[in-house]
Amino acid sequence: MAFNDRGNSFRGRDSNRGGFGAPREMHNATCSDCGAETQVPFRPDPDRPVYCRECLPNHRKPRENRY
Repeated sequence: MAFNDRGNSFRGRDSNRGGFGAPREMHNATCSDCGAETQVPFRPDPDRPVYCRECLPNHRKPRENRY
């Protein structure tokens, strides 16, 4: 079996569930960039910005080349 053939089963849990088998509790939030309604897996802090899936990559630091 090749490394890439393992799929999600290699992680030992569903990608939609938390580490203890319970579904993640999602919280409603408004994107600080575009104003779209979104859901996040943490309780938003009013003092920190929250971004939707489309805006979040614009605020992440680029990953350094590991090789």
